[in-house]
Amino acid sequence: MIMPLPRLFKTSAVVLVLAPLISGAWAASLPKPVAQALRSAGIPLSSVSAVVQEVGAARASLVFNEREPRNPASVMKLVTTDAALELLGPAYRWKTEVYLDGENVVIKGYGDPKLSYQSFWLLLRNLRGRGVTEIRGDVLLDRSYFAPVPDVPFDGEAYRTYNVPPDALLVNFRSLRFSFMPEDANVRVYVEPALPGLEVMNLLRLSGGACPDGRAFREILQASFESSPRPRASFTGEYPLSCGERELSVALYSPEEYVTAMLRQLWTEMGGTWKGIARDGAASPGAKLVYVHESEPLAEVVRDINKFSNNVMARQLFLTLAAESMGPPAQAADATRVVKQWLTLKNIQAPELVLENGSGLSRVERISAAHLAALMQAAWASPVMAEFVSSLPLVALDGTMRKRLLGERIAGSAHVKTGLLQDARAIAGYVLDRKGKRQVVVMLVNHPKALQADAAMDALLAWAYDSPTTPARPTAHPRGVSPRDP
Repeated sequence: MIMPLPRLFKTSAVVLVLAPLISGAWAASLPKPVAQALRSAGIPLSSVSAVVQEVGAARASLVFNEREPRNPASVMKLVTTDAALELLGPAYRWKTEVYLDGENVVIKGYGDPKLSYQSFWLLLRNLRGRGVTEIRGDVLLDRSYFAPVPDVPFDGEAYRTYNVPPDALLVNFRSLRFSFMPEDANVRVYVEPALPGLEVMNLLRLSGGACPDGRAFREILQASFESSPRPRASFTGEYPLSCGERELSVALYSPEEYVTAMLRQLWTEMGGTWKGIARDGAASPGAKLVYVHESEPLAEVVRDINKFSNNVMARQLFLTLAAESMGPPAQAADATRVVKQWLTLKNIQAPELVLENGSGLSRVERISAAHLAALMQAAWASPVMAEFVSSLPLVALDGTMRKRLLGERIAGSAHVKTGLLQDARAIAGYVLDRKGKRQVVVMLVNHPKALQADAAMDALLAWAYDSPTTPARPTAHPRGVSPRDP
């Protein structure tokens, strides 16, 4: 169950005074290296917001357009994960229940974000170990803990796994992982899980040249996917030998089709028999509970969400907040109310905050740099600070920051969450500066050329590492800086 909000803040009232701390900070402009990088990228200063403030300090060393509402992309996951750690507790676990109901088996989900292939195998193995060798009826999938979410692909990428909508019984992200391995003059394609009924056409040709990343890699494969009348994947392009072994994950199945295929494969491998189908349903009052599978603790799930910016897991977590606080079926609007109430009790008034799904995979989500910085200040004073901070990518070492600032002095000295959409780029995190002080750093860029903002963001992180000092307050308000409290 969700922790009562008044009790939560009774033991951490120190956070209540942190939200307005960035008032009184003044900076005539962005640091010169940051401004130069933005100019080189063709990004105007009006599209940029930034805050740098030492943890616990009464004033910031830099604020710039800090009150402007902006799309933070995946940095919005910090709001969702911090709220979850405080409200649910880092030891919170999701459960998945298995019932025997006459000749049917019922599997009831509670939103586990990481019911992986291995976890689902373990669930079925435990069912088999309890003496169930034959399923004479159907397998009923109880997904009622979450309200149905429309399957509307973001940016039209229908088969990308990050577009899988939330599901109270989400098995293995509904994903198929295709592995590509050069062998002699050919390219071997291996898929996991190799579900029955899946058709794979491999006409890839080995080639020379450099190996591209991201969308360009998918394009050279000339990959095409179909889900009807049967799941089918085709690869007909060229595969550079320099790519070595690479992977591509896609989602081709509906929830019912995916679980049916997974069940049929794993149950047969275990020596069980089943001739039915998987379909939506629920246990009757007389059904017998035979097994409860528990997920990894929330602290581990939050690390996966923030280190690797997992949108599907973040959306599952967002709805879990709603279900635990207001009861099922969980809806995004309820989760939004829970998060806003939590922020209010932390004395963070953020009228500009817009939440759609809590993951940042959205064109409408908004927050200001001022309130992101206030959140980061409050998180540092929270009882779950250690779990929250350790979930952020470590600069130059892991997660989405593993390739950034390599070989620089700041490498290994900052925990920073990144955000990336076609027209939005963001960072937010903590920098341990060269004097041993901890700096909160936030930078948001919304512009058609936002993808070119990495150099400017890296420059701001480096500037924060060099231990900025809080400037004296000028008599005139610099352009781009608001004199009002956030």
